[in-house]
Amino acid sequence: MDFYTWIITNKELFKIFYALIILIICIVIVLKTNRLFKLSLHPGIRYFRNAFFFYGIGFLIRYFIGTPFVYENILPNSHAFINLAFEFFLVMGGFFLLYSLLWKRFETDVPSFSSLFNSRILILYAITIIAVILDSLWKMNYIMFVSQIIIFIFASVISYSNLIKSKNKHMFLKYYFTAMSLSLIAWILNALAALYFEWNNIILVNIYVLNMIVFLLFLYGVIKVTKT
Repeated sequence: MDFYTWIITNKELFKIFYALIILIICIVIVLKTNRLFKLSLHPGIRYFRNAFFFYGIGFLIRYFIGTPFVYENILPNSHAFINLAFEFFLVMGGFFLLYSLLWKRFETDVPSFSSLFNSRILILYAITIIAVILDSLWKMNYIMFVSQIIIFIFASVISYSNLIKSKNKHMFLKYYFTAMSLSLIAWILNALAALYFEWNNIILVNIYVLNMIVFLLFLYGVIKVTKT
């Protein structure tokens, strides 16, 4: 039995393992970056932290609270809401990652008191809610895919620009750019799998593996920074 056959045969078990790995990574990143923010008070770090806080909540909702057992026995008729909540936290996670690179352009005077609730972030919340509602009405994830592909195109370009401009080529910037680029590839594959390949199992397995690599890259970069 090859790798893909085993994964497909044990798909639900693999999804739980996949989600657990992502969730643990998110928890570690949030804790480490929160500690780093308290030491440095760097606004970009707290927006980066928020991204993984939202990703963690999203994966918790989708793969643990959103299991068939839960929405069939404990929370009946909650499947649609769980999918909407997952999309909301996933899209906002992408927005926070991008904003962690752009915050200086919008907070040139005094950094906002709150990184979760300020006028700029509230706009992103509004955009995300509109996107989630429209995707729900269309019963597709067009806007989610398009928005995330656009977000990670910009994030990849900006992180590459930061890497080129950096005099010491800090290792974290290399991990950051690589992770952003792989995230872009993962979202493109997600869109293709949904729109053209009807969620082909082999493509999905590759997406899951790629996502784990992306999150591990972010984690490794954070660990390297917090150790220095």
